[in-house]
Amino acid sequence: ELLHCVLCKIYTPCREFCFLRICGATQKPIIAWGTLLKQTCRATIPLRGGVPKGRGGPPAQIPTVICINGGDSMQQVINGLSSGAVYALIALGYSLIFSVMRMVNMAHCDVMMAGAYTGWLCADYLGLGLFASCAAAALVCGALGLVIERLVCRPIRGAGLSLMTASIGVSLLIEYIFMLVFGADARAYPPGFTGGVLSAGGLNLPQSKLTALGAALILALVLQIFLFNTQRGRAMRAVADDEKAARLCGIDEKKAAGLAFAAGSALAGAAGVIYGSMYLVTPLMGVSPGMKAFAAAVIGGIGDLGGAVLGGFVLGLTETLAGNLFGTAFKNAAAYIILIVILLLSPGGLTGSKFGKARL
Repeated sequence: ELLHCVLCKIYTPCREFCFLRICGATQKPIIAWGTLLKQTCRATIPLRGGVPKGRGGPPAQIPTVICINGGDSMQQVINGLSSGAVYALIALGYSLIFSVMRMVNMAHCDVMMAGAYTGWLCADYLGLGLFASCAAAALVCGALGLVIERLVCRPIRGAGLSLMTASIGVSLLIEYIFMLVFGADARAYPPGFTGGVLSAGGLNLPQSKLTALGAALILALVLQIFLFNTQRGRAMRAVADDEKAARLCGIDEKKAAGLAFAAGSALAGAAGVIYGSMYLVTPLMGVSPGMKAFAAAVIGGIGDLGGAVLGGFVLGLTETLAGNLFGTAFKNAAAYIILIVILLLSPGGLTGSKFGKARL
């Protein structure tokens, strides 16, 4: 009985992988733990002393633990990768802005929210598709980021804490403006905006999840090509590496900072469309994914673009696994627990970057 109770308590919260089913008492009391393959494995846990009998009726039922097949675990991996892709896009913006301007842009999550609303307007009123809406949101948010850099960040650049405090003020201003214009009600993208559901190999794959993963990889590749194969991209890398030396070489660090702000904001805008199409659009929707994306940037190594992508996927997989094992309530906490653990083991993040030393 003790083994039965312990296993039930362990596996009952894990509703995505295991669940309890009542089976007939005539079934043989065996323990058959199968591996996570395509075939379902069943484990019948016998009670000591045989099968109990009911009061004047047939033998009582005994529970059977059924382990869901490997297709379900693969489904959770895809969910984690799609969430990690959104975090990676936002974290790329955090790291790009930090690497050039040495500041943490606390308004970045609300720029993402502005991108979600831009995509919703394009989809609901103009009938644009996903990729066209992402492009429109990237342009709008890139322009918004450029305005923030010119009006708020450039006059007090290098002010340290004052600069971050100013970005918090910009964040609140954006939230209240959108709340005033659109109200606090949640908005949803039109049905079918992200496509339907693909079925392959026993998996049900929403196209929104696959689109998020593909868009993150494509945009990360485009950013990499821009930084390494264009003159302006190399100028941004030079400023990120050594601002004084870049200035001596004739590079305008102000233009590089503005471009970095615009590019990072454009990535956040595209991420906002993808995230908003999977969930709902509200003026405060950017807070939770924005904070998790910042945690992903720190996990990967703040200022390191490759680390930002790695941190995003690690965070997405970790919170999805934690949510399935320990329940939804633990899902959000898992992001910050993994952040604390990684920083305790490696203060520079997974890539070992030093805080304040960028590496584009």
